[in-house]
Formats: sequence, structure tokens, C-alpha cells
Amino acid sequence: MEKSSGASDRGISRRKFIKTSAALSVATVASQTALFGAESHTFRAGAAAIDITPIELPVRVLGGFLEATADSIAERIHARSIALDDGRMRIAIVVVDSCMVPRELIDEAKDIAAQRTGIGTDRILVASTHTHSAPAAMDGLGTRADEKYPAFLVPKIADAVEAAVKNLVPAKIGWAAVDVPEYTHCRRWVLRSDKMRNDPFGERTVHAHMHPGYRNPDFVGPAGPVDTGFTVLAVKSLAGRPIAVMGNYSQHYKGAAPISGDYYARFARMIEETVTTADNEPPVVGIMSQGTSGDLHWMDYSKPAKNVGLDEYAKALADIAHEEYTRIKYNDWVPLAMVERKIKFRRRTPDAKRLTWAEKVKAQIQGPIARSQPEVYALEAIYMHEEPVRELKLQALRIGDLGICAIPNEVFGITGVKLKEQSPFPTQFNMELANGAEGYIPPPFQHRLGGYTTWPARTAGLEEQAEPVITENLLEMLEELSGRSRRKVVEPKGACAQAVLAAKPLAYWRMNEYAGPAALDCTGNGNNGEYEGLVAFYLTGPQGEMFSGDKINRCALFAGGRLRARLSGLGDHYTLSLWFWNGFPPDARQTTGYLFSRGPSALQSDSLGIGGNAGPQGRLFFSNGGGGERVVFEGKTEIPMRTWTNVVLVRQAESVRIYLDGQLETSGESPIRYSPRFETLYVGGREGEECCFEGKIDEVALYCRALTGEEIGALCLPLQSRATIAATNSPTIRGG
Repeated sequence: MEKSSGASDRGISRRKFIKTSAALSVATVASQTALFGAESHTFRAGAAAIDITPIELPVRVLGGFLEATADSIAERIHARSIALDDGRMRIAIVVVDSCMVPRELIDEAKDIAAQRTGIGTDRILVASTHTHSAPAAMDGLGTRADEKYPAFLVPKIADAVEAAVKNLVPAKIGWAAVDVPEYTHCRRWVLRSDKMRNDPFGERTVHAHMHPGYRNPDFVGPAGPVDTGFTVLAVKSLAGRPIAVMGNYSQHYKGAAPISGDYYARFARMIEETVTTADNEPPVVGIMSQGTSGDLHWMDYSKPAKNVGLDEYAKALADIAHEEYTRIKYNDWVPLAMVERKIKFRRRTPDAKRLTWAEKVKAQIQGPIARSQPEVYALEAIYMHEEPVRELKLQALRIGDLGICAIPNEVFGITGVKLKEQSPFPTQFNMELANGAEGYIPPPFQHRLGGYTTWPARTAGLEEQAEPVITENLLEMLEELSGRSRRKVVEPKGACAQAVLAAKPLAYWRMNEYAGPAALDCTGNGNNGEYEGLVAFYLTGPQGEMFSGDKINRCALFAGGRLRARLSGLGDHYTLSLWFWNGFPPDARQTTGYLFSRGPSALQSDSLGIGGNAGPQGRLFFSNGGGGERVVFEGKTEIPMRTWTNVVLVRQAESVRIYLDGQLETSGESPIRYSPRFETLYVGGREGEECCFEGKIDEVALYCRALTGEEIGALCLPLQSRATIAATNSPTIRGG
């Protein structure tokens, strides 16, 4: 099946943009190897590290909700740069030890650098590491920009570009990429519906929250997938002298005392020490650039707390980088190309009621700064009202067969994964908080889950459709640079998927969309479903060769939402098969959750669910109306939480059988209390919205006949024992 990003990704209207630079036309890109070979041009590279440590203390530090200052220096911080020249084009990349640098300051620094070096401003990329221990170069929530540091920083960024250009020498370049799931995890988790929280505006909207705490029972599970790719880019002189090594990884920050470059600076120093040679003059420059980590952090909240030191964390990544560094195959020449676009977005400005509240709170603030979250967000509402539109600058780079995207936002892991999976380049990485700092850009469905990364403020203020528009524009830019179409993301069919299709289902929803609302039917029958309510996408489903070979099998997480579909021809002989992962405790409400329902109402439907405190607690049940809903029969097995389980429901007229992991769990006789021609059905819920399933669901298949026991066994365990499946499906598997 060809994986689709879903209707909301595919159907967006393309935002008008200003294309300020197209480094290579498609025709030129396609023929560049023949026209500009290594014989005609010399590839050159240079690097530099400029100290940007503040010289006046105390200094305001950006990174918290409220304003804080630092009066000491824990370690020196830098702007680290690489300049590349293929004989036709020169580009520069600067990575700054800063939480965020606004576009206005970056544009000023680029203007200075362009005057000094001749490099066009549209061929300079400046990104922040996102350390939360650096001076405040801009306003952020309750913190004001430092009074003196921004003016100090601007020429230093220009110095970094100029110094790297002065160090240009004939060079060779190479890169490597590896999957590193151990050191970054989703920090944004879905709350149980009965544990929702209030936002700073006093409304109960928070259904997803950052930093849930380790194994907190109030939470269902991670709200999104993880971008676990680690890319290493390296340049050497033709004689083999290391010039620069840059890593790119999607991990928010580690945490360090100010003033500090956090793990980014420690990584840089460690990789420099590791690769330095006796004749390293000028010194090698190590760099760690930030990937797409808006909802990611180093803590794995599905496991017990683990104390990891800053140096320990940085060294682990430096060791991985060095291992990949030793495997890099270098090119004496590669083509360079760069494209830039500017796009305007509206902010989610306050309505009249919110603005009145904000003005009232502002009037009560004592002193020049906010001292609470409500005060912070009141001021932010006013700021956004006064500046309702922002222009963003996007960049895409080509370095041979390596693609790079530069995004001026804090970007969720799912966006990074989408770009990497669809990029026309064999290797792709992304740099967030590049060329500006315009806040979080959650995908639209994440906005509906609420939480800090969605609260309207300059830190998360752009319109809800910003993420798909930005993603689409970046993919177009990569296509332009490469001269090739984006890759189609195809879900491999393992033995389980093959067995499902071989049994000829009426509909088969693999639940692997990047976004809703469409749940795509991969049978070719066109029986697409529709996601309704709170659903998160592209999480880790049941794993193993039986599902998707060596690829991650993806699924949807239901956070009180459901899937609705209309299927003609299902009749009174049908079979349902699905995999589920329950994240809601069985003693918290009357019914833990409905997995499936078919019928016009609660009293006239086939309903399959997990019992709650009204019974059968933690076990499957099947019910069908009749004078008030009653449990017709129950399962015997207590279903463990956060464990992937397969269930098959077989109705053969009035006979019903339920299988759990391929074994008959329960059976009985149940009259059909609705028309067998009834077409509407639900997965993860039923008619009405009470007790919708809260957890993950995957591989949903519906047949218009009763499957045999042999066919059911093929759906569940074609290649592995149940014990093996359980071992490969712990909640800590990479990818979410």
C-alpha cells in the first residue's frame, strides 16, 4: 500500500510565496555532474568558531516561563560556522549557541557578512542550537531580551561567516546517517480524558502535556513519533586535515547551568578532541545542530527515571558521531545549490473576550515583568493582537546528494520524519530555529490536543495550517534542487498484512497516515474511513517482520476520538480483526473503552469493548441492546495495559465468537437487533461519545463473511510466537 499523508496534507491550498533565490534550475541540476565535474572546479571548505560569551554580567537568560538572570559563566559559548565553495557557488552555515535568535537580528548579521564576503544573504543559513542556558537575544514568554547582548551578538555572527571564508582551502566532503533512538524521546504525552488540565486562560483544554513525569498513570502515552535520525557531515583538506564535523540530532536540550552551550557545546568540544590531528591548523571545528525536536527530549518517560549527566550524554552522541565519521566516504567535488522562500502567516490572535481579559490582567501586573503564567499569556495576547502577521523565511540546501531544510520554528518530530521520508535526496536532515524564531508549529491535529506548544503566544502563535503549508513548500524546494519528484512512502507488507489481504477484506485500514481525516482503505475497494475527534497519528504500532518487515509499523492513537465508516454489503455474516494497545486503567470508569460498534444506537448495536468498574473489569465483552444494554457474554482473560493484543470478532447470523491473540476467548448466541444492511460502524467508539477507547489501534480489517479458525490464526501469528511479539512491542520502542 502506498502511504498517504491524509486528506489534510494532500488537499491544502498552496500558499503564495516570494522566491528570492533559485540557485540552480531543474535542467541545470540534472546536468550539473557533466557540466561541472571535479576536473573543472575545485571544492573548498573552511570553518571557524567565534566566541560569543557575554562580556557584561549579569545577563538575562532565555529558556523559562519567567525572567531569570545569570551572573557567572559556566563555559564559553560560540557561533560555529562552515563555508563551502564548489567553484560556482559559495554558501555559509552558522550555528549559534543560543536558545533563539530573531530574524531581525539574523538579517542584520547576514547583511554585514554579505558586505564583507560577497556571499548573498540568501546563501547564508544561521540557526540556533536551542540551549536554554544562553543570553536572551530576544523576548520569550516572561523574559525580556537582554539590554546589551543582541547588539553584541550581531557582528559576532558576521565574524563567524567571514572567518570561515578566510579559512577556505581545497577540500573534500562526506556525510553519514544512522538511526539513534536511545537518546531522544517524545516529551509530549496524551492525558487521560478524566485527567485533563486547565490552560493559562482558565479553560479545561489540555489533553496533551509536556514532561508527564516517569510512568505517570494520568497519561495514556506519547502524542507523536520521534525523529531518531543522526546525521554527520564532515569536511577535510585534500591532505586529510579535519576542517569541521557537524552533527544533526533532534533532541531539545539537556539542561545546564548558565551561561552554557548545553550538550551542543560539549559535543562540539568532544568531537574536536577526538578527530584533531597533529597538524590541525587552523583547529578543527565541531558543531551540533538542532533537528526537529519541538516535542522531543532526552527523557524516556515510559521507563523509570534515569540520572544522566551532561557530559555523559554529550559523550554518547560524540562517540556515535565519531564512529560514523570513520565510515564516511569523501567526495573531492559535489555541487552546491540553495533556494529561499518567504511566506506570510496569520497569527492566532485573541478574540474580543480574550483581549478584554488580557488587558485586565495587564493592568494588574506590578512592575515591568510578568510573574505568573496568566500574566505571561495576557501580555502575549496583546503582542499578537498588535502584530497579527509574520513573514517566515524558509531555505533548502543541496550538498551533492545531501538535502538540508532550514525552518524558523520549533518543529515536531513528525514533521522531520515526513520531510526525511519524502525527500528526493537519499540523505536528508533538517535544522529548526534557522533564520528566525517564529514559535512551535504543531500539525493541525496536535492543536486539538492543546497544551503548552499550542497556547497562543509568540512561542506558538501561527495559524493552525502553518505546519502542512511549510512542509509542502520545503518538499517543493527539495524537488527543485534535486530535479526529482519527492519519494512516495510505501508501507511494506509483512506476512500479517499479506494474510489479511489474501482473505479478501471489504476494508483494511492500516492506520498509518501522517494526518487525518481520511483513514485509507488499502484493499482498492475505496472504503475509506474518517477519523473523528481527538486522534494522534504516526505512532509506533505492533512491530515485527510480520507487519512491515524492517520498517516501523505505524498506527493511530485515539485520545477520545474514533474512526467512522460506511460499508455496504457487510450483512449479518462478518468478521472484524484489529490490534489494540490500551492506555486507560480498567478501574477508572464504567466501561474502559469501546473497540468497535455497529448499529444505529447504543441499544441497537453490536458493541465490542473492554469492561470497566461496572464489569467485566479489564476483560473483553460483547453486547447487543434489548431493553437496556446488557452484557451478552464476557472474556476470561485480563488484558494487560500498554501491550499490543489482537482481537477478532466473528458474527455468523446469531452466533458470535471472539478470539484473543488467535485463541477462542468466548462465544455465544446474540440476536441481531438492527438491520443487517446497516452501513455505519465505528472503530474506537460507538454512537455517542461516552467511553471512547483511549490507546492505540492498528491493522483494522472487516470481512463480509465469517473467517475460519485457520484464517484467524494466519492474521495473528504467521511468523512469531506470542512471546516474541510481546517482547518487540514494549512502549519504549523507537518512533513513539
